[in-house]
Amino acid sequence: MASPIEKQLFKSLFSFFLLVLLFSDTVFGSRRTLDQKKPCKHFSFYFHDILYDGDNVANATSAAIVSPPGLGNFKFGKFVIFDDPITMDKNYLSEPVARAQGFYFYDMKMDFNAWFCYTLVFNSTQHKGTLNIMGADLMMEPTRDLSVVGGTGDFFMARGIATFVTDLFQGAKYFRVKMDIKLYECY
Repeated sequence: MASPIEKQLFKSLFSFFLLVLLFSDTVFGSRRTLDQKKPCKHFSFYFHDILYDGDNVANATSAAIVSPPGLGNFKFGKFVIFDDPITMDKNYLSEPVARAQGFYFYDMKMDFNAWFCYTLVFNSTQHKGTLNIMGADLMMEPTRDLSVVGGTGDFFMARGIATFVTDLFQGAKYFRVKMDIKLYECY
């Protein structure tokens, strides 16, 4: 026969395991599964960037803050801050649906590669709020995925993928990227 101490120990351990089981079920039961094939929101936009070159103050939407010379042929170390218009079509002069505000820097010595960190700021009748996007842009690849890491307003705590496809590239002066944004967590 078990002693009173053993009975009490057994009751305590049994209660502890029941509590663990109860709380683990609550945690796992509240998790939402993500269907990667079906986003909860999907957008396609065009990102226009005109780099300041000393003569285009009126049209420039970005400026190189740091551009160290002599670090290779791939702009390694160049740091650019931007406030770029985001449009629904390829026309730079179309009404912007958002502004992309942030920075990118070239971070590879052997090929063209940039790391982007920016916020899409929406302030229109269709959408209000922000989406935060960041990640590596492997420029020589046909498509590149950057992470959507959060948002505010209509995009509160959104997460997903922004796929880049270079649509037009005119040297160091202008580029246009098609952004296909798929959100998989929407609240």
